[in-house]
Amino acid sequence: MKGILKAGQNVVQKHIGFFLLAVVLFWLKTYTGYLVEFNLGIENKMQKFLLLINPISSAIFFFGLALFAKGRRAYIWTIVLNFFLSFVLYANIVYYRFFNDFITMPTLTQTKNFGDLGGSIWELLKPYDPLYFIDTIILAVLLFAKFIKPEPVRMARRKVQVVLVSAIALLVINIGLAETDRPQLLTRTFDRNYLVKYLGTYNYVIYDAIQSMRISAQKASADSSDMGDVLNYKDANYAKPDPKYFGKAKGMNVIYIHLESFQNFLINYKLNGQEVTPYLNSFTKDKNTLYFDNFFHQTGQGKTSDAEFMLENSIYGLPQGSVFTTNGNNTFQAAPAILGQKGYTSAVFHGNYKTFWNRDETYKSFGYDKFFDASHYDMNDEDVVNYGLKDKPFFEESIPMLKTLKQPFYTKFITLSNHFPYPIDEKEASIGPDDTGDGSVDRYFQTARYLDEGVKSFIDQLKASGLYDNSVIVMYGDHYGISENHNEAMAKVLNKEEITPYDNAQLQRVPLMIHVPGMKGGVQHQYGGQIDLLPTLLHLLGIDTKEYVQFGTDLMSKQHQQVVPFRNGSFVSPKVTAINGKYFDSKTGEPVKKDKEIQKEQEYTENALQLSDKVVYGDLLRFYTPRDFKPVDRSKYDYNNRDQDSSKTKSEDQPKQEDTSASEQKQEQQ
Repeated sequence: MKGILKAGQNVVQKHIGFFLLAVVLFWLKTYTGYLVEFNLGIENKMQKFLLLINPISSAIFFFGLALFAKGRRAYIWTIVLNFFLSFVLYANIVYYRFFNDFITMPTLTQTKNFGDLGGSIWELLKPYDPLYFIDTIILAVLLFAKFIKPEPVRMARRKVQVVLVSAIALLVINIGLAETDRPQLLTRTFDRNYLVKYLGTYNYVIYDAIQSMRISAQKASADSSDMGDVLNYKDANYAKPDPKYFGKAKGMNVIYIHLESFQNFLINYKLNGQEVTPYLNSFTKDKNTLYFDNFFHQTGQGKTSDAEFMLENSIYGLPQGSVFTTNGNNTFQAAPAILGQKGYTSAVFHGNYKTFWNRDETYKSFGYDKFFDASHYDMNDEDVVNYGLKDKPFFEESIPMLKTLKQPFYTKFITLSNHFPYPIDEKEASIGPDDTGDGSVDRYFQTARYLDEGVKSFIDQLKASGLYDNSVIVMYGDHYGISENHNEAMAKVLNKEEITPYDNAQLQRVPLMIHVPGMKGGVQHQYGGQIDLLPTLLHLLGIDTKEYVQFGTDLMSKQHQQVVPFRNGSFVSPKVTAINGKYFDSKTGEPVKKDKEIQKEQEYTENALQLSDKVVYGDLLRFYTPRDFKPVDRSKYDYNNRDQDSSKTKSEDQPKQEDTSASEQKQEQQ
C-alpha cells in the first residue's frame, strides 16, 4: 500500500501527472453535475457519449495553459483555473435550478438583478453543493500540505503545445459528432440546452462570449437597407381589425395589471375544495371581459422584462439576456409613445426600485411620462417581502398616485408577491398550502390567493373612484411560476403520472383578460401570445397598426396568426405543438409526423424570431418612422421622485430610502 502511495506521489510531483489528476477529477465532477442538475433531454447513445466527453477538451485546454509556468507556479495556476471553471459550473447550476436555463454574457451585465435574490438563494442551495469544489480542495491540499513537492522545472514548450493541440482536436471531433446528430447546431442556436448537451458548459460559455461580441458589432454595422426584409414581413403579416371590436375602447384609460408568475392552470383550480383565485375566476366570466384560454407567455431569459417588452412593442425578447439591459437605449415605437402622441399620460407603478432590469433607462426609450418606483412607496419592513412591496399595500398606495394622472392615461401595475420562492406570512395566508412535498410549489397557491385578494381590493377601489367605468383593464400572466425542475410536484398537482415535454409546453399558458366597459365579452379560444397584446389593444382603442413594425397580430382579427413562437424556436398552434424538432397533436399530445403545414409553421416561427432579433440587435427602428409618429426624445424623461409625483404619498412622510444600492434593495429576479 505504501508503495502505491509513493508511486502516486511521484507521479503527481511531475507536471504532467498533476495535470492529468486535475483533468480526471474535474471531468468526473462536471459529468456528475450534468447528470444530477441539468435536464438536457438526452435521447440517444450519441448524445450520452457527447455529454460524457465534452468536459474533457475544456479541462485539457485550460489546465494546459498552466503548464507554461515553471515549477510550483504551474500547480498554483492549475488550482486557480480549476476553481474558476468550477465556479462557472456552479453558477450555472444555481441559475438553472431557478430559471431552467444557462447564464449568458448579457445576463452577467445584470449583476444588480442578482444582488438581492434574498430568500431565493437559500431555496436554491443544496447541502451537497460544496462537492462541486471538491477537486479544487483535493488539489490544494496535495500542494499546500506538501504531500507533493513540484519539480522546479518548466515543461518543454513543445509538449505543452501538443497538449493544447490535443484539446482543440478533441473539441473539433466533439463538434463534428454533434453536427451529425444535430445539423446546424451552431447556426440555429435558439435553445441553450442543445449547446450545453452537445458542447458542454465551458465550451458553451466561450461560444456565447463570441456570439455576444458578434451581436455588439451588428448594431455598429447596421444601416437602413437592413429594414427591407422587416418591412416586407410587416406588410405581409398585417391583420386587419375586426369592425366589431375596432374602436370599442376609444378614448378610455388603459390599466395593465401584471400578474407575476401566474400560470393559467390556476384559473378555476381548486385546492382542498377551495378555489385558489376566486376573484380572477369571476373576472374571466364578467360580461364585458374577453378571456383568452389559449394564451401563452413567450419570454426568454428576460422573464418579466421580456413580457413587458413584448406587450409594449410587439417585438420578441432576445435569445440571450434581456433587451432592457442590453439594448434599452435603442429606438422603439412603444405603446406609451404611440398613445402619448394621441393625448395619453403614461405611467408605471412598481414596488421595487427603478434601476432593476434597467427600467429607469429603458422606460425613457418607450416614452413613459412617469415611473412610480419603490421611492414613492412606504417600504417598511412589515410590508416588504421577497423582492419588493407586498401586493396589497402596493395597490392601496398606488390609488392616490393614479388619481393625480391626467386622463386618458396608459398605466401598468407590476405585482411582486407571487414570486419564487413564494414566501408568505402565516397570518396573510387565507388558504392552506398544497402537500406535494415541494415547498415552493406548495406555497405557490397561497401567494396566488394573496395576489387574487390584492387585485380584488384594487378593482373595488377603481370602482369607488369612478375610474372603473371608463377604463380598459388588461390582466396578463408574465411567465411561468413553476419551472420544469418541479415536474414531479406538478404531476401531483395536476393528477398526472408525469409531466411530459408536451404537458410542459401546454403549461406555458398564462391568463389574458381584457375588460372593456360596454363591450360584449366571452371566452376566446384562439391561440395567441404576448407578442399579440399591443396590436389587439391599439385596435380596441381605434388606432390602426398598419404603419408600425409589430410581430404580433390582433387577437380579435379574422386574419390573426395563431402560430405562437417560443423564444427557443419551438412553437404551438391549434394543430401542432413543436418541441425541439419533435411534433405533437395539440389536442391529444400524440406524436405526429412533420408535414407541409407543420413545416410552414416552423419556417414562420424561425423567420419571425430572426427578423425580430435583427431589429433589436441592429437598432433598426432608428431607420424607420411610421407616418404621424415622432421619434422619442429620451432627454425629456426623468424619473426622479421630486420631479414626477405632485401628490403627497406615504413615501414622502417617511425618511428617504437609499434608492440604488444593490446590497440594500429588495429586488426580484424575474
